[in-house]
Amino acid sequence: MNEVCFKNIDKENPASLATYEAHGGYKVWRKILNGEMTPDEIIAELKTSGLRGRGGAGFPTGLKWSFMPRNQEGQKYVVCNSDEGEPGTCHDRDILRYNPHSVIEGMAIAGFVMNASVGYNYIRGEFMEPYYRFEEGLKDAYEAGLLGKNLKGGSVSFDLYTHLGAGAYICGEETALLESLEGKKGQPRFKPPFPANVGLYGKPTTINNTETFASVPEILSRGGQWFADLGVENSGGTKCFSVTGNVKKPANFEVPMGTPFSKLLELAGGLKEGRKLKAVIPGGSSTPILTADTAMQMTMDYDSIANAGSMLGAGSVIVMDDTTCMVKTLTRLAHFYYDESCGQCTPCREGTGWLYRMLQRILDGNGKKEDLDLLLSVGEKIMGNTICALGDAAATPVESFIKHFREEFEYYIEHGRSMVEVEHNLIEEVASV
Repeated sequence: MNEVCFKNIDKENPASLATYEAHGGYKVWRKILNGEMTPDEIIAELKTSGLRGRGGAGFPTGLKWSFMPRNQEGQKYVVCNSDEGEPGTCHDRDILRYNPHSVIEGMAIAGFVMNASVGYNYIRGEFMEPYYRFEEGLKDAYEAGLLGKNLKGGSVSFDLYTHLGAGAYICGEETALLESLEGKKGQPRFKPPFPANVGLYGKPTTINNTETFASVPEILSRGGQWFADLGVENSGGTKCFSVTGNVKKPANFEVPMGTPFSKLLELAGGLKEGRKLKAVIPGGSSTPILTADTAMQMTMDYDSIANAGSMLGAGSVIVMDDTTCMVKTLTRLAHFYYDESCGQCTPCREGTGWLYRMLQRILDGNGKKEDLDLLLSVGEKIMGNTICALGDAAATPVESFIKHFREEFEYYIEHGRSMVEVEHNLIEEVASV
């Protein structure tokens, strides 16, 4: 545990440059500046490590970095997506808070590999403490001569800037982030062309998320095979998981890929006394919900969670006990996606509103039996018909909640109240006799 992104979290003043360097920080970057490492060597190590993008898509990082046309003339960019907005996700902000130099070094290494002399870290607007910590880290790195032009008198240059977003969930989508970074309304772009060819200001750009960049220095310091061996096949290394919901100790945990979900639940203190596990969303609110039995059998890695019927996503584990009303939970999620849709695509703009209003109608006691099939039908019409994945993210919970907990929705429609609340009121009455 805590071997990569949170390796210094138990040290005094973990965010400082002194602490970072005292535990191997900037060792790789200094080797690069001394001409001891080549871009091809770095890409090879990343491919060996099995590091996959930690923002949700899970695309192999080494392969992604190799796509950049590094020898093409003109400006190229490296961008870090720190716009952590997925409900249930809260680990990237802690990386910025406690280990900002790992992100700075990771981005600098990426700039060297892809011949990009400028980088931007796009940080979510509500992250004020992480923003200030990262800004302080940048200041210290510049003063130490680790960033800037012609570093150590050589040919390597890398300037890094922070951009504070305004809190739009859609700007977590990489092309909407680029639009926002350019000063435009944050709305997704059509792809192709992809950012590796036409990105920020129309120039080749590589985008990775906070955890991905933060993992790079330790991988290159200790070797790609070392990182791969921490995890399991097809899921190398460690992963930071945010465990929230009905647990005693909600927190962020960096554990090896392949850790059993039951172990992660134990680290979070388990469920509150007298409660039973009901369901788990393993990768953030946009990933399918799983029943308790299925969740307790899975391990926390890409393949196991996919085989269970969901996705690892951003590693945002939302735990629900037997007091959770699925109708209320899904309605709250549907409102979030309705509120956060940028409105560019008609299926998403109109469809998310339909989903939310139908669920709210059920919650208000005015639901009809045919509403459940209508919800599924609207979801199907959104899926795959939008420029970005926000539409899919809105439809996926609807499909999975109704699939696994349809009887709760049917009960609410028939009786105008929650099955769970009725059950627990009865339990409390019996217990008090």
